[in-house]
Amino acid sequence: MESITEDIIYLDYAATTPTDPRVVEAMLPFFTQKFGNAASRTHAYGWEAEEAVKVARTQVADLIGAKPEEIIFTSGATEAINLALKGVYENYQAKGNHIITVATEHKAVLDTCYYLESQGADVTYLPVDQNGLISLEDLQKAFTERTILVSVMYANNETGVIQPIAEIADMARKHNALFMTDATQAVGKIPVDVLKDEIDILACSAHKLYGPNGVGALFVKSRFPRIKLIPHMHGGGHERGFRSGTLNTPAIVGFGKACELAKLELKNESERLLALRMEIEEGLKTIEKCRIHAQQANRLPTITNVYFEGIDAEALIIQLRDKLAVASGSACTSAEVTPSHVLMEMYSDEDIAYSSVRLSFGHNTTHENIKSIVTSFEEALSNITYNF
Repeated sequence: MESITEDIIYLDYAATTPTDPRVVEAMLPFFTQKFGNAASRTHAYGWEAEEAVKVARTQVADLIGAKPEEIIFTSGATEAINLALKGVYENYQAKGNHIITVATEHKAVLDTCYYLESQGADVTYLPVDQNGLISLEDLQKAFTERTILVSVMYANNETGVIQPIAEIADMARKHNALFMTDATQAVGKIPVDVLKDEIDILACSAHKLYGPNGVGALFVKSRFPRIKLIPHMHGGGHERGFRSGTLNTPAIVGFGKACELAKLELKNESERLLALRMEIEEGLKTIEKCRIHAQQANRLPTITNVYFEGIDAEALIIQLRDKLAVASGSACTSAEVTPSHVLMEMYSDEDIAYSSVRLSFGHNTTHENIKSIVTSFEEALSNITYNF
């Protein structure tokens, strides 16, 4: 049956990526032929699965400059973030209860911090400027004697803004606090090196880098001083006791293969996508009352967030839906549409938040798409009434 999406240009890679066919090929044998449980130590089926997980752990570690034993497999970045934040808070309460994060973090971080506040944590939410960047001066002032953790997203999922990770990590180290980063959007898109950047804890997810859904990883530094987390899933002591449960071997194999491919292709692909992003932005800026968010900031090559003054983003997306797959700058729930918390923190302006659209690019975005993308926006906007 013909797919209804065949003629639609996909521009929502920040939400999820298609699984690379080479990744699927690597995974397939582990569904039918090599189906053993990686925890089965008494026969060849288990040994084979265990070896495949070992290889994948090395592939994930190699992409971020880690050691294989520092990688904990999870069901995704959200679980990894929960394990890290809750695990650190519970294990380091003797030292303190203060956590520093950023108001524009992903909800996986923010919602977990809200929960920890209900358990007695003291959380500081740093503001950002109109380029989406924190102030290092604000960070310096936020530290207290009871600060145990700083958690700052590597690159924002809505705007692509990259925070000064090395400088933030250095400040955390000088205050004897751990540094954690949600690097879900960055890993596989730009170089990420946990050793060079002095990262203690890192969360990432396979489906953002052409791997399968439902698998992610948490990096926990093993170098001195060794970091200890309180586990939140018990029942067998898998993943060095951090995360019990039978390993999803096919998904882990796919995650490993995706990381291997990302490392091989990262330089060329990031350069290609940066050139495409810049050309698309130049085309969009020719449209009246269009503005690119965070133009002055260092951003991922894969994300553009665009503001169309006086335009309702949801109405624009409806006009575009037969041609382009893009995302709104607002968050939809079953009850209401709320403005993007990221853009609200940047501008404190609901009109901007409700009038912004995110485009994100990937493997299948080509130079030939540029004209169609810009033309599609021009045509869609011509069918919408401006609200001035």
